Amino acid sequence: MKDLKIEFPLDKFENLIRQMGWETLDEWFDFWETKKEILSINKFWDSGVNEDWIWGLALPLLSQAYYFNKNFPERKLIGISALPGTGKTTLGKWLESISRKLNFKICVISIDDFYLPSSEMELAIQNNPWNVSRGFPGTHSIDLMKEKLIKWKVDGTLNVPVFDKSLRNGLGDRSHWREDEPDLLIIEGWFLGIKPLSIDEKNSEIISPKLSSYECSYRNNIQSNLKNYLDIWNLIDQTWQLKPLKFEYMNEWKSNQEKSMGLQRGSSLKDKKLSNFLRMLSVSIPHKSFDFINSDVLLLINQKRKLINVELIKNSSK
Repeated sequence: MKDLKIEFPLDKFENLIRQMGWETLDEWFDFWETKKEILSINKFWDSGVNEDWIWGLALPLLSQAYYFNKNFPERKLIGISALPGTGKTTLGKWLESISRKLNFKICVISIDDFYLPSSEMELAIQNNPWNVSRGFPGTHSIDLMKEKLIKWKVDGTLNVPVFDKSLRNGLGDRSHWREDEPDLLIIEGWFLGIKPLSIDEKNSEIISPKLSSYECSYRNNIQSNLKNYLDIWNLIDQTWQLKPLKFEYMNEWKSNQEKSMGLQRGSSLKDKKLSNFLRMLSVSIPHKSFDFINSDVLLLINQKRKLINVELIKNSSK
């Protein structure tokens, strides 16, 4: 990997690759080098994509999925926890496409696909302090998500809703249902793996602008809502966390994402709606919560979304 523009430490990265069954990092690298013709990088990522994103995240995650599918009789569920705007959607589309060329099928779904239908959502978001239409814990059909994930683990059939954020003038709604039979399932979400905090932990951070009294009160409701997601987290066999060095990077990433969606689909969050949504993302869950995600693989990224560390936290592949 000498000729690649990679800055993250290779010793920690090699630990991740070795737990997937490879003897050395060079062996793994050589394997994927011979398959460059089928990787379809240019179809999904533009020329500006960082090489470390391909070699430090996309291919290791694909390798992990392939390892699970080849070596375990039970169906494995991988979780990706990453803030909005990091590129999860593009990564998911690539994984689905390339896995078929390797003769096994990956499906990538989002927690957000399980947003409540519009009629129920109106009640769930009523009087929230940010005046947002979705996004925070408590706006998802938890029982439906649990039911569908368990069903796939039991019989291999996937039947899940698909949420389109561009519908209802950017408010979003379910557009259709997806049916498939993947060998491996990946679920992603911006607060995937987050657990409720204790009172001391919740009140220990400094936020600017300062939280209003109503935001403080509503955050307690969200902490209560998070308890309902714990059964979902427990169904996940391995969690990959993409964590920025500073939480504030998310504002730039999400803003750029919405601009792109506006150009592509003609509808997106902007102006006051966007600033309100960014405020919700920034304060609805204490930043400290993201330090306590029980991740198996931790990937640290800088403001330009370059990987600066890729580390196996615990080995859940055996």
